[in-house]
Amino acid sequence: MGQSGSCQFRLAIGVRTFLLIIALIGMCAFAFAQATPPITRDFSRKNTFGFSVAYSNDSSPMILGVAENRKLLNFGVSYARRLWQGSFVNWQYSAEATPIALESDPVIHEVITFTSPNNGISTQNFEPVNACKPGSGTYSQTTGGITYSYSYVDTCTRQWTVGEGLSPIGFQWNFFPSRKLQPVVMAHGGYLYTTRPIPDTSAGSFNFTFDFGAGVEFWHSAHHSIRADYRYHHISNAYTASDNPGIDSGLFQITYAFGK
Repeated sequence: MGQSGSCQFRLAIGVRTFLLIIALIGMCAFAFAQATPPITRDFSRKNTFGFSVAYSNDSSPMILGVAENRKLLNFGVSYARRLWQGSFVNWQYSAEATPIALESDPVIHEVITFTSPNNGISTQNFEPVNACKPGSGTYSQTTGGITYSYSYVDTCTRQWTVGEGLSPIGFQWNFFPSRKLQPVVMAHGGYLYTTRPIPDTSAGSFNFTFDFGAGVEFWHSAHHSIRADYRYHHISNAYTASDNPGIDSGLFQITYAFGK
C-alpha cells in the first residue's frame, strides 16, 4: 500500500472511530434519558452562548496527522441548545465558529554562500513537514576539472497564517447538572479556511476539522459559567490538494458561557 493509500486508510479509520465515539456517548445519554425522568436543574441552560480562546503550542503525529511543530491560536464564539436533561447528564447540541484562526508553521531560512567556481549568496525559505532544526555545512565536488563548492547555514523562523472556521456539527455532555462543578465531554466537526495552504505549500487552504475532548465547567450563577477543556484537534484536507500532511494538536480552550 502506498503512502497516499495508507493515509487515506488511516483517515477512514479515524473518521469511523470518531463517529463511533459520538454514537456510543449519544446512546449512553439516551439510555439515561429512558431510565430517569426529565427534570429541571438550576445549573443548566436551554440556550447557551459563549466566547472562547484556544491555544496549542505544538503538534505531533497522534492519530492521523504527520505535521510537527505547528501552533494554533483561535478566538471563537459558540452556541449550544439543550436536547435532554436528567439527573445525571445534560445533553446539548453544540456549534462553534472561529472568526479568527491563527496557524503557525516552522520555516527554515537557508543562506547558501558559493565559493567556487563563482562567488555569490543565495537565500531561500521552505516549510518542513517535520520540526525545524538549525544546522550548517559545506559541500565540494570536482566535475570535469571544475570544483563546485559552497557552504550553507539553516536557521529557524515561523510564519503565521490567518483563517476562519466553523464547526456546525457537535454535541456536549455535562454530567451531574445539579452541581456547580460539572465534568464535560464534547465533540465537533467542521472546516477551516486559511489565506494560504497549511501546513505547507503543497497542502490546501481548505481543510476539514474535528475534535473531541473533556474538561470541567464551573457555574458561578444560574446563567453564567466558565469552562476549561482539553481536546484532540485534527486538521486535514482529505486529499483535495496534492498533499495531505494533517495536523494533530492538543488544544486547550477556555470558554465564558451565558444564557437561560
